[in-house]
Amino acid sequence: MTSIVWFRRDLRLRDQAALRAAAREGAVVPVFVLDDETPGDRKLGGPSRWWLHRSLESLAADLEDKGSKLIFRRGRVDHVLPQLAQQVGAERIHALHHYEPWWVEAQDRIADQVELCLHDGNYLLPPGTVTTGSGEPYKIFTPFWKSLKERMPPAPPEPRPRVIEAPERWPDSDDLGSWGLLPTKPDWATGMQEHWRPGEHGARLRLEAFESEASAYDGQRNCPSMEATSNLSPHLHWGEISVATVYDRVNGAGGTVGVFLKELGWRDYAQNVIYQFPEYAEKNYRDGWQDFPWRDFRSSTVRDEFDAWTRGETGYPIVDAGMRQLWAIGWMHNRVRMITASFLIKHLLIDWREGEQWFWDTLVDADYGSNGTNWQWVSGTGVDSNMFVRIMAPLSQSEKFNAGDYIRTWVPELADIDDRYIHDPHAHDCAPADYPKKLIEHKEGRERALAAYKEMKSN
Repeated sequence: MTSIVWFRRDLRLRDQAALRAAAREGAVVPVFVLDDETPGDRKLGGPSRWWLHRSLESLAADLEDKGSKLIFRRGRVDHVLPQLAQQVGAERIHALHHYEPWWVEAQDRIADQVELCLHDGNYLLPPGTVTTGSGEPYKIFTPFWKSLKERMPPAPPEPRPRVIEAPERWPDSDDLGSWGLLPTKPDWATGMQEHWRPGEHGARLRLEAFESEASAYDGQRNCPSMEATSNLSPHLHWGEISVATVYDRVNGAGGTVGVFLKELGWRDYAQNVIYQFPEYAEKNYRDGWQDFPWRDFRSSTVRDEFDAWTRGETGYPIVDAGMRQLWAIGWMHNRVRMITASFLIKHLLIDWREGEQWFWDTLVDADYGSNGTNWQWVSGTGVDSNMFVRIMAPLSQSEKFNAGDYIRTWVPELADIDDRYIHDPHAHDCAPADYPKKLIEHKEGRERALAAYKEMKSN
């Protein structure tokens, strides 16, 4: 018997339930389909495409070591996969569950044409299975996490299949390089190439490096200069390592590792949110926010300020460092993600969806559920979110979390400024001439944001 394994964001051999199920049945045809049509407006951004290319290279090599092969096809998955199944004589397709709305719809269309066996494996528990006493999915994180934690640890991760049987004849495959996923003219990915090692082996190296630091996680995670976060988010996003493997390896670290495990729980929570509200990354959850007086994004002034934010030229060093880090390596420190998002939403009064889309286009770990949930948390529009009137002060956040060295790394024109002044060089009259002036003063931005919120509440 021949089966197809459909890879998506699950690019690994270890603890890969779809691959193990297919390997038990007989011959396996592993396939990845580059589908830019099904996701609609959620087509992968450039950094995600770079990561995908490198990760697929790694997966293909790992399969070849097992005597197998990764088939590359391009087109709509609900067309490509049934045709491939017929071509190779496959009775069924195995894949891991995905919960983005476009994948849910595609899974249904494929299942109408060929047997599709969906397995769990991308999350600690399948979205929708952590429920209240009445059997409803949780909307609020704290009770969700309490309930999820009671069912931990997850099932032990499974090893790679010992044998992956090849089919009698391999189907034709695209050449990965022909897809044009890597930038060339210019090659803007040099920073990502230096910082990241996509693929299953790279994920395991990241986890090994983090294990020794996991017990001290809570005391260091908010300080961007310390680089103490796990850096596992893109590897988890692309499924190069299972979340069960991460949980299993760090669970006994002691200290404050529970804070890290809670963040793995937040990742599950974000998927539960889009499981209930598929358009969550694009629509305000809370009533009344459709009338919020965001500044008009069609205005040239607003667009210029948005562009300055994307370039890291706001005049706020911690914001600028974060945005430049994002541009250079396709990733940003978690605390700084909150600060930069809050600045766009509340200081610049720009609709959170513009920022969410920018992060989608520029992150190597651009995740539909997590990205939308995090932006709605910051904006105060989400099902479980921070209050809009709680406005982060980027200058004091920078000082509180000792971001001086982080700023020096990513905003080199400020590299010679003393720690006492680097968080707000304009206030101390020591900003270099080539460093931008503030787009808006903190007090002015805060007052404008509160006035806008008051206007919405009064309508």
